[in-house]
Amino acid sequence: MKVVVQRVKQASVTIDKKVVANIGHGMLIFLGVIEEDTSEDINWLSNKLVNLRIFNDADGIMNTSVKDVEGEIIVVSQFTLHANTKKGHRPSYNKAAKPDVAIPLYEAFLKRLTEDFGNTVQTGEFGADMQVGLVNDGPVTIIIDTKNKE
Repeated sequence: MKVVVQRVKQASVTIDKKVVANIGHGMLIFLGVIEEDTSEDINWLSNKLVNLRIFNDADGIMNTSVKDVEGEIIVVSQFTLHANTKKGHRPSYNKAAKPDVAIPLYEAFLKRLTEDFGNTVQTGEFGADMQVGLVNDGPVTIIIDTKNKE
């Protein structure tokens, strides 16, 4: 699993001109899934995200988590995170999991993240054409890959 995490002041997801998710201060998480992802990836990533200290403490130092600041979370599925641009000018998405594999993993990730977060996690809609709006706070943008734990 690969995610792009953005610390936001505000974020929303719109589908067919209808806002389906909307948060204030928190995290916008773009999630890409591959066929090899497992429950181990889900558990590790969920724990990492809810405890990731990317929010400022009282001294203005990034030392608190989304849970600590009582922030909110939106997760958006994004198969393009696994784009391969090595050859030519048109990205290949062969590495991204097909829907029959990706959807159960995506749903399991949402369930685990909600449990670990202890609050509602808002989402886009898997496979939909979504417009994502955000005000990045910082800016803070972090990429995490469960296959390359750094």
